[in-house]
Amino acid sequence: MGGTIARLAVSEGMTVVGAVEAPGSAHLGRDLGELAGSGNMGVAISDDLSAGLLGAEVAIDFSTSASLSRLLTAARRAGVAVVSGTTRLEPAVEKQLDEAAAHVPVFWAPNTSVGVQVLAEIVAEAIRKLGPGFDIEIVETHHRAKVDSPSGTAVRLADAARSARQGLAAVHGREGNVGPRREEEIGIFAVRGGDVIGDHTVHLLGMGERLDLTHRATSRDLFARGALRAAQFVRGKPPGRYTMAHVLGG
Repeated sequence: MGGTIARLAVSEGMTVVGAVEAPGSAHLGRDLGELAGSGNMGVAISDDLSAGLLGAEVAIDFSTSASLSRLLTAARRAGVAVVSGTTRLEPAVEKQLDEAAAHVPVFWAPNTSVGVQVLAEIVAEAIRKLGPGFDIEIVETHHRAKVDSPSGTAVRLADAARSARQGLAAVHGREGNVGPRREEEIGIFAVRGGDVIGDHTVHLLGMGERLDLTHRATSRDLFARGALRAAQFVRGKPPGRYTMAHVLGG
């Protein structure tokens, strides 16, 4: 993601002033542009967050919960806005997002695709209008190397469903004599294989009819484009928490 963001940022007229990876990374000291396939950018990859933020207006993060925690501390100190697509956050880091947002603009989303944001809005509206007679099931498909399950996007879609219907309880698998489906269940299932970037389908299943709402990612560039769009949005904004709904004017 770092290389993709760097490549697309340059093509959109943005300037990359720093790049940071974890200590011990094999990429330390190398030029970011060469790794991104866009030619020499004059930006050496560092493990020093403070140095990497020098001259920056916005820091874009796709890392880990622990790394995001360090970035929030450094960005707050440097007065730099943060855009993050990191998922599986520890509770303490989720709290840290709010704390940092009291001082700098902070954007966080489990998926930086603008299409996924629109899908979540459509899902919530569809559930509200269809009513309790429709069962909700979510199926996500990703490449074989994905290490977490369910995806952050599936969790985001489940949250959208819960915003429209109270009392939903997640079910992450069914096996054996489990009995009839309960009305309050929302099934969330993960499929892994091949090189699938990311497919998400929300099934709304009624009596005699069904509605399937699907988003398919065909290029990882879409996540970088969404993050860059978010970076342009938060640039110059007052401190606070921002989401893709804000970016799209929702």
